[in-house]
Amino acid sequence: MTSPTPPAEPTYADRAFRSPAGIAGGVLLLFLICWIGGDAAFRGEGRVPWQALAVVLTAAPLVVAFTLRPVVLANTQRIKIRNPFRTITMPWTAVADLRAGYSSELFTEDGAKYQLWAVPVSLRQRKKAARRQSRRSLDDPYDRTSVHADVRDTKSRMATADQTMADLRELMERAKAGAGKSASSDSSGSSASSVSVRWAYEVIAPAVVGAVLLVVLFATG
Repeated sequence: MTSPTPPAEPTYADRAFRSPAGIAGGVLLLFLICWIGGDAAFRGEGRVPWQALAVVLTAAPLVVAFTLRPVVLANTQRIKIRNPFRTITMPWTAVADLRAGYSSELFTEDGAKYQLWAVPVSLRQRKKAARRQSRRSLDDPYDRTSVHADVRDTKSRMATADQTMADLRELMERAKAGAGKSASSDSSGSSASSVSVRWAYEVIAPAVVGAVLLVVLFATG
């Protein structure tokens, strides 16, 4: 009698972390670029239409790269960082730490550092959160409600970037705690090779072509 096949481990969807303000600003900038560039291309004379198209070809990919493209995708196995010009993918076992100072950064076990463009740090939000924490401590100086405090409520009083980094640290700690000793020993020896970095040529190529075309048009004009 054959033994039943063990059920496959469930796969969890990625959690996406990105900046809503960056997306809104990117959509607005793209609208303005297409509107002004399209108007110049249809109504301009001489070389103006070509110059307008070159500006659009140069500016639009850069706006997309710095506003719409950045995102951090994470699940219980790995983290994927999509920055303006690179995409970095690595398992949680290769991650050493996550910090949010003046910018959000990830440090790997082999000493490499990657910035998380999708998690911008706002010092203004951090100051507001500090003031809220200060007012809370004044309202409850003996911390009488700490016994029944909710962790999610504590996060809600943090700045957005700090909330995101706290969520990512929880995923990292959960993944490392769930990994066995053999898995951790194998990954520690190959943390460098397990990090995958891919350049975003789909963003770089059109921006470079537009910039070269713009230089040629102005140089020969």
